[in-house]
Amino acid sequence: MAAAKKAVLGPLVGAVDQGTSSTRFLVFNSKTAELLSHHQVEIKQEFPREGWVEQDPKEILQSVYECIEKTCEKLGQLNIDISNIKAIGVSNQRETTVVWDKLTGEPLYNAVVWLDLRTQSTVENLSKRIPGNNNFVKSKTGLPLSTYFSAVKLRWLLDNVRTVQKAVEENRALFGTIDSWLIWSLTGGINGGVHCTDVTNASRTMLFNIHSLEWDKELCEFFGIPMEILPNVRSSSEIYGLMKAGALEGVPISGCLGDQSAALVGQMCFQDGQAKNTYGTGCFLLCNTGRKCVFSEHGLLTTVAYKLGRDKPVYYALEGSVAIAGAVIRWLRDNLGIIKSSEEIEKLAKEVGTSYGCYFVPAFSGLYAPYWEPSARGIICGLTQFTNKCHIAFAALEAVCFQTREILDAMNRDCGIPLSHLQVDGGMTSNKILMQLQADILYIPVVKPSMPETTALGAAMAAGAAEGVGVWSLEPEDLSAVTMERFEPQINAEESEIRYSTWKKAVMKSIGWVTTQSPESGDPSIFCSLPLGFFIVSSMVMLIGARYISGIP
Repeated sequence: MAAAKKAVLGPLVGAVDQGTSSTRFLVFNSKTAELLSHHQVEIKQEFPREGWVEQDPKEILQSVYECIEKTCEKLGQLNIDISNIKAIGVSNQRETTVVWDKLTGEPLYNAVVWLDLRTQSTVENLSKRIPGNNNFVKSKTGLPLSTYFSAVKLRWLLDNVRTVQKAVEENRALFGTIDSWLIWSLTGGINGGVHCTDVTNASRTMLFNIHSLEWDKELCEFFGIPMEILPNVRSSSEIYGLMKAGALEGVPISGCLGDQSAALVGQMCFQDGQAKNTYGTGCFLLCNTGRKCVFSEHGLLTTVAYKLGRDKPVYYALEGSVAIAGAVIRWLRDNLGIIKSSEEIEKLAKEVGTSYGCYFVPAFSGLYAPYWEPSARGIICGLTQFTNKCHIAFAALEAVCFQTREILDAMNRDCGIPLSHLQVDGGMTSNKILMQLQADILYIPVVKPSMPETTALGAAMAAGAAEGVGVWSLEPEDLSAVTMERFEPQINAEESEIRYSTWKKAVMKSIGWVTTQSPESGDPSIFCSLPLGFFIVSSMVMLIGARYISGIP
């Protein structure tokens, strides 16, 4: 019997989307932007101490290989020839820090994840060395000194992990964010792997000058980082190297963007003033500011949006970063056990349609934009005997929307021209209650593309458009029209404002819970600095947990 004829679809482009919660590989038709197939693997997060968040770099790499192989198998079942895949793009969780041995290819420590708080005392000590009238760190990087960014994570590794120190002394160490680790490994690793990053990921390290687009000697000296361990900085769209193993061996890796920049490209926000909000583990609102750096006066970051080619101009963005969005759903599932799957949250919230005065501030890693307040911790307030898990589920969804409102307000003040609608993407946008709540709380329409995988799409676009690949045109007239779903506000403006002002009250109560912090040493004296309310809430949670476990109603 003759073999089934392979479907001819023209050039295809693959995208690795390596996020905090999962890894995916997706394949798109470069002419229509249609998603043809994908595979996803959840990634474990480790919490070795309070405030510490780590992942296994080898597990991350293995998940990428698994996703590529499984996707290629699925394409085969669809009679799609994988030889049509002409390029691969990489999109990744940003700031997460990896140091590995270039001779063995082995990581020298777990990846220290962007959410990790262990470096708070490092940040406090460094901040004392920045002159009040000359914040050269912020002026060069666009970033506040925070546990969020890679430089302080790398400093911690150099100070605390002997295997890292020894590898640096013996010139064996390489540093990178997740994109660097993946590209080095996929292009050969110890056998000629390419050690590089792109401008968007470099701009999140706090070691990169966003004006000169180079590693900055003064910043490296300030943080005590040896420049020889840093990757080469490239544009977001060029051939970095070829896949050296697996089903796609020989295919060029030619696109690289930090996940939020990738989503900006995937949403086709190429014009000054266009913005998007991505709902993933965290929540990130980016507004394209064109070829000029705009510095925020309201707690937003200035960052590199993209540079789509070696000879192409760099574009910048203002960014509002929220640490905990989808992560709060995972917390309700994994830590409290009130849902068995992330999808259940919508069903619970729908049952009550209100939080009944319950407010949830998920400041598990402190508060990011616009507060940059590391002393904050998560609180649930407004509880009564009537409150049940459905109200808490609803309050968790509202929390994501209120946090977005805060960063949108800051962006509107910085830009001077309020957004008339909000373009959204990311895994959480499949939750219709969340999207409607977001429109109600912002009091503007929320617009969602019918194909929500815009992060992977952005990486694929960058890869397909690279010089030497040239299968994806980024000219405005060639970009595919995207069908959108629109959510209009359904409550009156006054009710929206009342709910928002009550949320702000709750946020103020979350600030200042941790007044002395030394998680690096695991110092038990940290508990002496916690307010009495912490112990009352903790005792209530333990009591409720005990009743729940014992089956007492």
